Amino acid sequence: MAIRRIVSVCLALAAAAAAIPAQGKVFLTTDEALELAFPGCQITRKEHLLEERQRARITELSGRTASRAVAFAYEARRDGALVGTAWFDRHRVRSLQELLMIVVGPDGRCARIEVLAFGEPIDYLPRESFYAQLTGRPLDAELSTKHAIRGVAGATLTVEATVAAVRHVLAIHAVKYPDQQPKLDPKSDPRAATAQETKAATKTKPASKPDPESEKPPSPKPASTSEPAGGSAQA
Repeated sequence: MAIRRIVSVCLALAAAAAAIPAQGKVFLTTDEALELAFPGCQITRKEHLLEERQRARITELSGRTASRAVAFAYEARRDGALVGTAWFDRHRVRSLQELLMIVVGPDGRCARIEVLAFGEPIDYLPRESFYAQLTGRPLDAELSTKHAIRGVAGATLTVEATVAAVRHVLAIHAVKYPDQQPKLDPKSDPRAATAQETKAATKTKPASKPDPESEKPPSPKPASTSEPAGGSAQA
């Protein structure tokens, strides 16, 4: 009987231990991640201030609220040519956070994703094949688990958080680097980050040049004819 009890207790403890998932961990430092993504490149850290209208545009493009007024980009160049830009995104998965490095290529598409730290149990971390789906993706309607991105059983929250982070980073990149955007079909997503849509959020529209004709004095008109209202120059 005593031996049977000991065996039962051991089995119960083993089952309890098996039910406790392995805890999260740190995989890479920021420097290690940058070196991994951009070997032999010169990396420049740039601080980008996000004005209220820019944050509103980022929220519209990504679908995730942009609350921070500052974003940091790490531009990597080799022989003077831009190789890519890395952004770091920290966000909550379930109750704990993860830190991702998301690299955007010169074409405005997601080029690479590295998981630097994952606070949740490792069992909730998707396999590499999931992240491979995001490589080469632009910011459009297909970048969603409702469309082109396949989910992962047992890691739904991680998948959704990762897709949201990629969309958020691509939206920031679109607003701050409007000239580095892929050509997209406007019908694919009304929130697609095109250069035409995002330049307005980053640059002040130049004042219109006066019409030479408007500088001439008005010619006399018959009294019976009413004078049309003059147009105003758009600022």
